[in-house]
Amino acid sequence: MDYGITGRWAIVCAASRGLGYGCAEALARHGANVVINGRDRASLEEAAEKLRAVAPKSQILPVHGDVTDDDVQGTLIDSCEQVDILVTNAGGPPPGDFRNWGTGEWASALKQNMLTPISLIKATVDHMAERGFGRIVNITSSAVKAPIPELGLSNGARGGLTGFVAGLARQPRVASRGVTINNLLPGTFATQRLIDTLDAQAESSGRSRNELDEEEKAAIPAGRYGNPEEFGAVCAFLCSEDAGYLTGQNILLDGGAYPGTL
Repeated sequence: MDYGITGRWAIVCAASRGLGYGCAEALARHGANVVINGRDRASLEEAAEKLRAVAPKSQILPVHGDVTDDDVQGTLIDSCEQVDILVTNAGGPPPGDFRNWGTGEWASALKQNMLTPISLIKATVDHMAERGFGRIVNITSSAVKAPIPELGLSNGARGGLTGFVAGLARQPRVASRGVTINNLLPGTFATQRLIDTLDAQAESSGRSRNELDEEEKAAIPAGRYGNPEEFGAVCAFLCSEDAGYLTGQNILLDGGAYPGTL
């Protein structure tokens, strides 16, 4: 299927592995040129080589650094001829008890999961509107729909981003000019972060990782974890020309784990 994004320029944050990489690969396979970002230089370069192999006609440009840094954001944007597609993404803050968090912990979480995406959107959305095409996808979390008690920092920061996007996406000078803004909410996906989480839980609880793994899967109606490729496929569709009437939405990908009707 032709998504109408061949030759367009995309930025995908935190794309050296996991869900970010899945989105970068899907966009590249559909013909987009992709600027990828990551903090680990070796992993980022490896991801770039993999993308060039699967999408040899697309330009793949790696930009190393922490995307919360203003200079790195500037380099990302300057690497593109123009930014047609923006996929924001960042790891979440650690779990804990809100009674132990001070201003520093909150400031860090807000910078990572709310203010950095807003900064990137601010730098690109008006130029997209001037050209009459733009796609912005924010990778957030299923916790936006069903908050996770021990992830209060993430719940708060991502909730703030969600509210901001809900208003911006519906502004006439954005929505009427071919620019869509949506959020992708991942549930449990087979990524390195999941492996690390299960290992940590196994060590702290004294239970086996396999037991925890099976327990986690049993709580998902689909009976399995999602994979980055199918996550990327949904992202690529949201960035397509065909998705031009879909904006301001929170798309939940969780294998049916969320039990609500809305």
